[in-house]
Amino acid sequence: MSPRISVVMPVYNVEKFVKSAIESVLSQTFDNFELLIIDDRGDDRSIQICKQFVGDPRVHIIRHAKNKGLAAARNTGIRHALGEYIAFIDSDDLWHSEKLARHVAHLESDPQIGVSFSRSSFIDYTGKFIDFYQMPKLTDIDAAHLLCRNPVGNGSAPVIRRTTLNDIRYQSMSTAERYSCYFDESFRQSEDIECWLRIAATTSWKIEGLPEPLTYYRLNHGGLSANLMKQYASWEKMIEKARDFAPTLLARHEKAARAYQLRYLSRQAIRLGDGATAVKLVNQAISTSPSILQSETGRTVTTLIAAYAQWVMPSWGYLVIEGVGQKCISMMQKLRIAKDGVSSEFMQDNKL
Repeated sequence: MSPRISVVMPVYNVEKFVKSAIESVLSQTFDNFELLIIDDRGDDRSIQICKQFVGDPRVHIIRHAKNKGLAAARNTGIRHALGEYIAFIDSDDLWHSEKLARHVAHLESDPQIGVSFSRSSFIDYTGKFIDFYQMPKLTDIDAAHLLCRNPVGNGSAPVIRRTTLNDIRYQSMSTAERYSCYFDESFRQSEDIECWLRIAATTSWKIEGLPEPLTYYRLNHGGLSANLMKQYASWEKMIEKARDFAPTLLARHEKAARAYQLRYLSRQAIRLGDGATAVKLVNQAISTSPSILQSETGRTVTTLIAAYAQWVMPSWGYLVIEGVGQKCISMMQKLRIAKDGVSSEFMQDNKL
């Protein structure tokens, strides 16, 4: 009997995290799945660690001949998948044990839902819960909202119908071999939002989220502000591609979407401790689309204040202010999750 869900896990140089990621999949309460580990030819011990799990008949390792990147690894997984639903997990992230069960119930509740995603809880480099959550809109998500806000959030959050992915399938442009693509393999970043946007803009499938933080998203250790510029460049590449399949959408919402992206990158610069870059990005966001001051006053003003505070204040002073602010935000997020009907038992499981 074919598995109900195919879980696709690309693996590349993640020896510190991959064991925990696999264990979080294998500990799911819904167990009718296959786990497809895509070896993207790293140079550490990641695959040796993965081989410890091949005794479980649900675990399969598929090797690339050479490193091809995350988008290509996901495409390989989808092409080999047997399941009705396709779930993705990055090999440095984790899942709550109820994740697959909740998503199957969600998808079965409405045949028009093509993408079911969950809220995400942040964990640090060591796997410790940071007590912060991605708090996106969960319903009535159209292409404009997805372009501007990306409520799915990260590549470990969604479970997608195979038929939904089939609706955006296209053939590779390679002359050496022809194969089906779902994620654009020319992208090394922003491949997630590019794929979700094609679903939202070119199909009639609904994209809906679950209120529980079922995905544990690991924040990068350290990082460089230069990487933020690479991320922004990949986002702009996604915008250029979208002009071909959603020109009206871009004509109406491109400026606002760019402003939201710049504000997001400013917040990332703040996390990296680069106040100067954060100030530059948030000012660019506001000048690109001043309307974000009206549409999301609180978040925009908070980012502006935090960026300037980090830029001009001594580090110890900023850390004090940041600590107080984080406690307030965490408390508000917990109250909102509880208001959405997440059970106290589940909240305890997530260390809320």
